[in-house]
Amino acid sequence: MSANHLEYPPLAFVDIETTGSHFERDRITEVGIKSLIHDQVESWESLINPQTFIPQNIQVLTGIRPDMVSKQPPFEGLATDIARELEGKIFVAHNARFDYGFLKASFKRVGIDFKPKVLCTVKLSRLLFPEQARHNLDTIISAHGLKISSRHRALGDADLLLQFWRVCEAKLGREALLKAVNQLIGNASLPPNIDKALVDSIPEKPGCYIFYGENRLPLYIGKSISLRSRVMGHFQGALSLRKEMKLSLQVRDIDWIETSGELGALILESQLIKERMPSMNIKLRRSKDLCAWKLGLDEHGVLSPELVGHRELDPGVQENLFGLFYSKREANSYLKAIAKKYRLCEALLGLEKRIEGKACFGYQVKQCGGACISQSPIELHNLQLKTALELFQVQVWPYSGPVAIKEAGHMLVVDRWRYLGTAINEEELYELADSGEAEFDLDIYKILKKALAGSFKNQVIPLMLKDPA
Repeated sequence: MSANHLEYPPLAFVDIETTGSHFERDRITEVGIKSLIHDQVESWESLINPQTFIPQNIQVLTGIRPDMVSKQPPFEGLATDIARELEGKIFVAHNARFDYGFLKASFKRVGIDFKPKVLCTVKLSRLLFPEQARHNLDTIISAHGLKISSRHRALGDADLLLQFWRVCEAKLGREALLKAVNQLIGNASLPPNIDKALVDSIPEKPGCYIFYGENRLPLYIGKSISLRSRVMGHFQGALSLRKEMKLSLQVRDIDWIETSGELGALILESQLIKERMPSMNIKLRRSKDLCAWKLGLDEHGVLSPELVGHRELDPGVQENLFGLFYSKREANSYLKAIAKKYRLCEALLGLEKRIEGKACFGYQVKQCGGACISQSPIELHNLQLKTALELFQVQVWPYSGPVAIKEAGHMLVVDRWRYLGTAINEEELYELADSGEAEFDLDIYKILKKALAGSFKNQVIPLMLKDPA
């Protein structure tokens, strides 16, 4: 068969309109499909009742008003028809993750498992016309002289994708176009702006990865013991998870940093997120304003918490510290929660003014056991407070000085829960240990505390600092 008579597989050029961008919360208002089968074009379209509010800005953009969809069937009433229209065809859409994600979620709600082969025309445009600076639909319309019938309506935009297909065919021929399609469908999990060669170069080793958006702005930082698999997991998850879809549509580049193992990756991730503040991470907070409770007996034998601020705080060295909080407000909220749970007296805890011989407000509303007016022994109150706080006691550094934690041939140097760096030889090891320079970080403290209580307990080597003389 000659190249001119090569047949395409059945194609469905699809566009949808929606009430917003969240495919779990928002709903579809219109579906348009242009099918290409044996060089014959068939059209299918329908408005859909989203059974939810259509925001005003969406109404302005699409022209779809509530009165236009109020008497239309909901998605569940059209699901079988839409599935039949798409069955056995390659699903073609612009930024296909959006349209596919919405339809997959909508089908899932009615019990239909939707798993077509997916072709993204953004990726197709990037592959076939790399000289173009942009590949959004408006740019493609302008660059190739496509004829607009009804912009931002489902069938109108689906027709634009069919026109673009015809342009690709006319400029490159069927054979080259089919080759491009086969190449892209083989890499269907990759975002439109990420090349397969870049992902292939990511090692299957422990470390951290950084997703960048426009202008090299960090979008997301993560860690894994198998970098390439984890990165691909984000892109495969983009077909069903909104957060991953949003990430995939924005990512423009990927960097990675290998580490000695999982522990090194956890520590590096915590540091990188604080340094670079990527927009899509739940931001880990800096530890510079930490505070903690310290217990002491007052002149009446009452065990009283005193708040130690960050200027006087030295976690890992000071004994009798409890909590570690990012602010005074957080510390007080925690203490109030303990008081409520164990019916402790807020006046004795210093959370409200204490008047000798008078009951606190909590006692009046039956939330205090009465230690403030001797209805309950002070000794019991002290014991309950100490027992509650001990669950959150800050662990004193259990070694006499810095230590090296062995991980896959590397040495993570740590002192007083502070990470000093990773060494690969003895010179680096003692240089880091002697430096002792590192700020206490609460997230790294939690990571190290868990590691040293678990699988790394027997991988610790105490280090003797060199004599300064």
